[in-house]
Amino acid sequence: MTSDQAPVYWPLVAAPGLPPTGAQIGVDVLAGGAFYADPMGWVLREDVGVTNPNVFCFGKPGRGKSATTKAFILRMLDFGYRALILGDPKDEYEPLAYLLGVSPIAVGPGLPARINPLDFGPLASGWALLDREQAATRAGILFGRWLTLLRGLVGSQRVGESPVPFGPVEEQVLKAALRELTGYTTGATTLTETTVPALWHLLAAPTDTLVADCRYATARQLLDETRLLRDALGQLVDGALAGLFDAPTTITLDWEAPLASLSLSRLLPLGDDAVGIALTCLSSWGRGMRELAPAGDLRITVRDEVWKQMRLGPEAVKSFDADLRLSRSSGDIQWANAHKPADLLSVGAAGSQAVTIAKDLLHLADTTILHGQDAGVADELETLLGLPPIARDVVTRWAMHGKGRALWRVGDRYYKVATVLHPLEAALADTNHAITGAA
Repeated sequence: MTSDQAPVYWPLVAAPGLPPTGAQIGVDVLAGGAFYADPMGWVLREDVGVTNPNVFCFGKPGRGKSATTKAFILRMLDFGYRALILGDPKDEYEPLAYLLGVSPIAVGPGLPARINPLDFGPLASGWALLDREQAATRAGILFGRWLTLLRGLVGSQRVGESPVPFGPVEEQVLKAALRELTGYTTGATTLTETTVPALWHLLAAPTDTLVADCRYATARQLLDETRLLRDALGQLVDGALAGLFDAPTTITLDWEAPLASLSLSRLLPLGDDAVGIALTCLSSWGRGMRELAPAGDLRITVRDEVWKQMRLGPEAVKSFDADLRLSRSSGDIQWANAHKPADLLSVGAAGSQAVTIAKDLLHLADTTILHGQDAGVADELETLLGLPPIARDVVTRWAMHGKGRALWRVGDRYYKVATVLHPLEAALADTNHAITGAA
């Protein structure tokens, strides 16, 4: 008999089955049984071969990427997880939020929500009680997060076709300015919150302390040699996102709620770069909010349209890279959605530093979900992910003939999975409501 007929009598199991823990996603087509997803649980097991809980979910629009993400969130709530949507550019998670009794927080021009990416987060708590060594350690975490963010924001600005450079000089200047603005330089027992505009104004009118800390002979020399840095920060203060990420935070997330969502749909008219910068700011802010998460506080942090953030340049890619590397320490499953793996190559020229870093990001997610892709993507699947021919055919053929079909790569194992939705989940996952009338 043919290989199509044989599995009816002798199920051909392509890989050892995964343990039945976590969210029941659907059917493991090759084994004929149920398929369960438990990224954090897999890390704790020796027999799965997974070292981090991060997930990359790829798929051509309309192939079920959004449905799989929402089904995973809903089903993991029963296991004590909560979800954080760090930027919802198209309000895809709004129905899910309302179902769970949560109102999404909208960020956009003219709206009251403000998010300060230089927020202390929980690290500000109990600072006065820390001894010198503990304070230095916490300050290192805090300033490190801020510098990663500022590096990405400055690098998102361009001089012609080249991103604004951010090297050791710029880093030293910003670090000294942040220390002065927060009071860390003077040994304050309670640090003062600062903002991007405050940082910009200090660099435009440097104090004698800042000039000395940065080892410049005069204030004029500092101004001359940091002009490009100041102009890049100035664009963030006076540009399209003015008033959104440059003031103290005005929102309060309910961390006990099953889901928290930050909507960015009002920013779409401002262009992809504006949305990318917003995603970068929210990414840093979200990381700060989770820096002292208590043990057992498990989250699924969803990052949608990540290519918009990564296209800002190599520094923005590094910022996203930092988020993925912290997943184990914070107890978070970092779940990133994109259209296809080659989106990672669009962050810069072939062979550039940005592309190299972006390729490495794939190794920071031990679980990759590949929904249907056009046949033209087959070469990319082999080049970037090393998929063998049979696995590529699953993605470009079988998965294209049904929504929710996907190839799951867990560590070095492959699973042919069909997501099964409850009717309620199917309604929540519908992203075609805007064009339904055309049928």
